[in-house]
Amino acid sequence: MTAACCAAEAPTRPIVPGEEIETAPAWWRDPALLPSVISGAFLLGGFAFGFAGQALIATILESIALLAGAWTFVPGALRGVARGKIGVSLLMTIAAVGAVALGHVAEAAALAFLFSLAEALEDRAMDRAKAGLRELLSLVPQTARVMHGEEVHTVPVANLRENDRLIIGAGDRIATDGVIVEGQSHIDTSAVTGESIPVAAAAGDEVAAGTVNGSGSLVVRATADGRDNSLTQIVALVEQAHARKGSRARLADRIARPLVMISLIAAAFVAVFGFIIGDPWTWVERALIVLVAASPCALAIAVPVTVISAIGSASKFGIVIKSGAAFERFGAVEQVAFDKTGTLTNGHPEVAEVRTAGEITEAQVVAWAAAVEATSTHPLAEAIAAAAPAAPAAADIIEEAGHGIRGTVQGTAVRVGSPRWINPGGLSADAEELAEAGMTVVVVEADGEVAGLIGARDELRSEAKETIAMLAEEGVNTIMLTGDNRRTAQAIAAAAGIDEVRAEQLPADKAAAIAGLNEGRPTAMVGDGINDAPALATATVGIAMGATGSAAAVESADIALTGRDLRLIPAALAHARRGRKIMTVNIALSLATVLALFPIAVFGVLNLAGVVLVHELVEIIVILNGVRAARVGRKYRGIAAQ
Repeated sequence: MTAACCAAEAPTRPIVPGEEIETAPAWWRDPALLPSVISGAFLLGGFAFGFAGQALIATILESIALLAGAWTFVPGALRGVARGKIGVSLLMTIAAVGAVALGHVAEAAALAFLFSLAEALEDRAMDRAKAGLRELLSLVPQTARVMHGEEVHTVPVANLRENDRLIIGAGDRIATDGVIVEGQSHIDTSAVTGESIPVAAAAGDEVAAGTVNGSGSLVVRATADGRDNSLTQIVALVEQAHARKGSRARLADRIARPLVMISLIAAAFVAVFGFIIGDPWTWVERALIVLVAASPCALAIAVPVTVISAIGSASKFGIVIKSGAAFERFGAVEQVAFDKTGTLTNGHPEVAEVRTAGEITEAQVVAWAAAVEATSTHPLAEAIAAAAPAAPAAADIIEEAGHGIRGTVQGTAVRVGSPRWINPGGLSADAEELAEAGMTVVVVEADGEVAGLIGARDELRSEAKETIAMLAEEGVNTIMLTGDNRRTAQAIAAAAGIDEVRAEQLPADKAAAIAGLNEGRPTAMVGDGINDAPALATATVGIAMGATGSAAAVESADIALTGRDLRLIPAALAHARRGRKIMTVNIALSLATVLALFPIAVFGVLNLAGVVLVHELVEIIVILNGVRAARVGRKYRGIAAQ
């Protein structure tokens, strides 16, 4: 805050899920603005009576204006001094007292009014930035229905405990994280993850706090307490984010802290100079003006209001940025590395293409393979079984470890396996073509003859290609890091439009690759698995696909996506770059103001009221500019709204 720019910020009060979220009142009903309104009204009255020649009445009104404005910062300044902390409010207090001592009550009242108004507006801007984040908790209902034996009780959400059985009716919002134990429905996750299409959910599926049940009734076993679930953790992470300051925040602090002391020393030298040359009163007045001119009010607030506004708004469209430092680093990123499986791809293989021999149909080939693969737990078996859910039952199934599987399907002897086990014969060229396209090839044999080939692969996510194109438009280079073989990796990368591929990478290799990339340009890493954790921790900025990512990946990352839409990454990058530019402009404007006003104050070009006016106007501009960081760029507004 301006009045205590050099002091630590007070800790935020813990939020209780389900409690009513306080919203800032309209500005004309905000009690925090009342002292400034009173000060301004009496100051205007004082000016009016002064012009009318009523000096006594004018002085009385200006004194009341001074007291009303000073009430907002003088007590805090005195408490700071008692604790050994010197802030901007102390400079303003000294300036106001000095002005009164010199008989300039009107100037002191103007200083108190403008400073108190800037303080109130700053507090309001910061509260508004934080309130947007706290409103996320309004997604959690205030009560939940809990089953105890055969009875159902309504309890406050804060009292929910792990393993409680919750009754979720049609249209109900889910109070805490859990697993469905009875019923099936569709879950609307748009408010939490940004995904617009409801997802089917049945027994065994996980559900998150804040999501909305569809038309079915569910019984959900709570896997988290009402006070500590995925939604409250998101809010807690983001509220703590601005405490870990980035390079620009630290720069502003490093400049602001000594500026307070420099202001006091410079003002003292100016006053002493006046006594030396025999004109103490003129130079004491200038010393007070110097005190105000060199105070780092705007500089102190230049970064915090920007970071809080930007991080708070990002959390609303599915991007949790864990710290102000991560936000600033993300704005400087020039290249992004992606894990493949589960990040660029769907995370599970699907049948992509089928080739057949002779008169045999594709459906028959898939049905034979699905029949013998029905009991296998291999990911490829699951993909083939999913492609033919109505396949007939197979008998005499024998699994050949490392090769494939055999069985009998309606009297036909069927073998399914890799080309290393079953020679594709006349389909060898087709097998090579499918492999070149990045597919895993499965050969299907019926009664000793090759019947066909099935090509399966982990398909690109539908938005992956668009995401890479968006990053390219932002001038960002893209790299794929994957443990898959080079041929598969290159095929997927080519389909997505990725610039560079590094295949057959172990977790340690990924981390080493990121370390090397960081040496050239700031690099972000996007991943979702445990094996991605070292690379996420090594990157300039680690980004975890948080909705389905492993706990290790989310913990290692600086940013987590609560949704699964990859297009959030270029949207977040543009958001961070814009916020970084706003911070830079704010710092530059704040420093320029101090540098410009200092000589003006020393040479008496402006009086105390004029310097105060310029200073506080610049502070208001900085605050309003910082609040702009909450806006999402027009180009990405549609993605953020989904």
